[in-house]
Amino acid sequence: MVDGISSFFDSLGDDGRGRLPPAATGTIRFDIVGPAGIRTWWVTYRDGHAVVGRSPERTDCTIEAPQGTFQALVDGRENTVSLLLRNGVSVSGHLPLFLIFRRLLPLHADSAGRQAAASRIIEPPQPSTAATKPVSILYGNLFMISDRRGDIESVPYAPFGLFFYDTRFLSHWRLTLDGQRMHTLSIDDLQYFESRFFHVPGEPTHYVDADVSVFRHRWVGDAFTEQIAVFNHREEPVRLRLRVDAAADFAEVLEIKDGYHTDREIVVTVEPDALRFRYERDTFFRETILSSSEPVRFDPDGMTFELHLDAQDTWCTDLTVKTFVRGAGNRDLRESLRSYAERPKPEVNRELDEWVARSPRLTCDYEPLRASYRRSVIDLAALRYPGVNFRELLPAAGMPWFMTFFGRDSLFSCLQALPFLPSTAVPALRIMALAQGTREDPFRAEQPGKIPQESRYGESALFNEVSHAADFSAADTTPLFLVLLDEYERWTGDTDLVRSMEFEARAALHWIDQHADLVGTGYVWYGPRRTRAGVLNQSWKCSPGAISFQDGREADFPQATCEIQGYVYDARVRAARLARHCWGDPAFADRLEQQAAELRERFNRDFWIAERGYFAHALQADGEQVDALTSNIGHLLWSGIAEPTKARSVVHHLMSPQLFSGWGIRTLATDARRFNPVGYHTGTVWPFDNSLIAWGLWRYGYRTEAARVTCAVLEASRYFDARLPETFAGYDRSLTKYPVPYSAAGSPHATSAGATLLFLRVLLGLDPYGDDLIIDPAVPEGMGHIEVHDIPGRWGLLDALGRGRHDLTRPRRRSRRPGDPLRAEL
Repeated sequence: MVDGISSFFDSLGDDGRGRLPPAATGTIRFDIVGPAGIRTWWVTYRDGHAVVGRSPERTDCTIEAPQGTFQALVDGRENTVSLLLRNGVSVSGHLPLFLIFRRLLPLHADSAGRQAAASRIIEPPQPSTAATKPVSILYGNLFMISDRRGDIESVPYAPFGLFFYDTRFLSHWRLTLDGQRMHTLSIDDLQYFESRFFHVPGEPTHYVDADVSVFRHRWVGDAFTEQIAVFNHREEPVRLRLRVDAAADFAEVLEIKDGYHTDREIVVTVEPDALRFRYERDTFFRETILSSSEPVRFDPDGMTFELHLDAQDTWCTDLTVKTFVRGAGNRDLRESLRSYAERPKPEVNRELDEWVARSPRLTCDYEPLRASYRRSVIDLAALRYPGVNFRELLPAAGMPWFMTFFGRDSLFSCLQALPFLPSTAVPALRIMALAQGTREDPFRAEQPGKIPQESRYGESALFNEVSHAADFSAADTTPLFLVLLDEYERWTGDTDLVRSMEFEARAALHWIDQHADLVGTGYVWYGPRRTRAGVLNQSWKCSPGAISFQDGREADFPQATCEIQGYVYDARVRAARLARHCWGDPAFADRLEQQAAELRERFNRDFWIAERGYFAHALQADGEQVDALTSNIGHLLWSGIAEPTKARSVVHHLMSPQLFSGWGIRTLATDARRFNPVGYHTGTVWPFDNSLIAWGLWRYGYRTEAARVTCAVLEASRYFDARLPETFAGYDRSLTKYPVPYSAAGSPHATSAGATLLFLRVLLGLDPYGDDLIIDPAVPEGMGHIEVHDIPGRWGLLDALGRGRHDLTRPRRRSRRPGDPLRAEL
């Protein structure tokens, strides 16, 4: 094995030439531990290739790995992220250098591990009082979800607990006073990271006043803290026993979501000043550590306080729950990495204040927009987390199931927020460039140049039982990466970032050209992804059965969905602009524009269902059109691939009763056989989907329709406390009078928070043009006055004003302007 590793390092000088981004610089030290001791290599990144040398003056990152483990990585039987997070390799220093090292590994890989040991939970989900209106707090990917008493009780399919790194570190947390459960009088959601509960013990009556009350104040930062205060309202002393029952099962969040269970041996250790729950599997180590600021008696099932309160007295303690993930040198992984910094509660408060202060200020007459805008800005702050690189806060997709990097959702939410919060796009672009595919690994659907879809830190992912540690099973993330890169530059003028990512952008375009066309017809196709939850699609409507014919038949694989072809068209047009204006390669720009024009012509021929007047949802490999009417056709207006002569018919169908519910546009038309108003992708209304459709309507000049969609979804936000959920039911507005919640919808959700910001952009007609900002408002009469102050961009800071008008239908013929890919040729 040592000879194989030596051969690998010896070949890097030749094999590694041109395989690294030119911007990558730094030196990694590799300490490979074998039976004969430690062998060391130093690899320096320089000018796009690797130089293997000896003992340089500076080492930026140190990797220590067992010989067999490193050989498995070289052979393609292991994955860098999986190894890192299960402590299979020890990494200290600048972690991104190790992730860049993936580009130097041999091309072919198959990193599939053994099948996961989880077993299906037989019992169906049961209604539970604990499951009604849960209370959540979050900071990054550390979050807690409890019932209305503030307690946690394990419920099948329900994400109650304290979660970190896709793992449940607390599965039971229950407060009693003299054996009585708490009755909640009120709950204050102070900020997204803290909440307060006011209780009395037992069940209250109208005839006996409570003489004891309990106050719980909890927050999350780098740990979970709960302050418990007990108030004695009597005129005499009282003795009380306060009990907190606690347990940790270390279940994975996706196990809970999919209804699976894994038997784990949890070790409980009682110490004088702490209670520890520990789970260990090989090098994988997770631990929950409980402590108290006041004297307490710990036992394996929790902790007990014996209280003696004088008349009108108060007792208080702070309980702290720390999550431990073992990294290099048996330290917490976060402490091993250079850019980690602890964030106590005052720091979290300061971060939020700064985030809100940086966001543009909105004043308007329309309350749903005003309330939803503020809530969305705060939710987008909450849905950021420190990833494994711990250098910048990354956008997570949504709570509870997707509190991690989710490529498609992160790209969409950054696009939506760009006019108002452009800083969100930078870490998203950087982490996607860093994690870009480098190998051909069928287990992960990874290919060189492809942008990843998902990165999770759960046990089964880190042991390669499922592909989620680094999963590439999305056919749309790669073109969307290019779309965001260009849109970011259009708004900010940050050509330095675009130039630094030229290598990754070209690799993404190469993937589209060389890997994505599985059938040879010039389209992006994808095959099935088989998971324990079923066969998934690699488009945004990923759930089983979401791609179907009008008569209900499920589409076969491979599939080429319509919206992905639009994303590819847009990506090529935008990349041509970047090639011409930022990369200094006009010949490449000409080729990309020619490819885009050919794709547009081919698409409008092959996908158009002439007798129905709309585009097919997808194509089958034999060219058959998947003919169901879906919301996806609205994305074709956003991307600009739809010919203008077909746009009017598309708009007619989007606004028809079959798709438009009154609360928004449904994912699937009501006359389709598979329509279900509470089907995840087969009849519900998705705010993010509607925001992109509104953007597309605006782009093609359909201002009245864009405003109608915008108003419908914003009106729905009234019924969700101004926080649009991931999705809601597609019942007709005349039937329900209010939007019906979808029971499993995530909230907060990044693309739903971003939807409000994109709706605001559409209403005000904001669009960058050179160093100027076009402001062309189309505000419906009922909205009144809208004004946004300090919109950031390459122009500095500008204000935008719009006033409601009765007639929004004035002609708006837009001709393509040089360098402006967002203007359809109408």
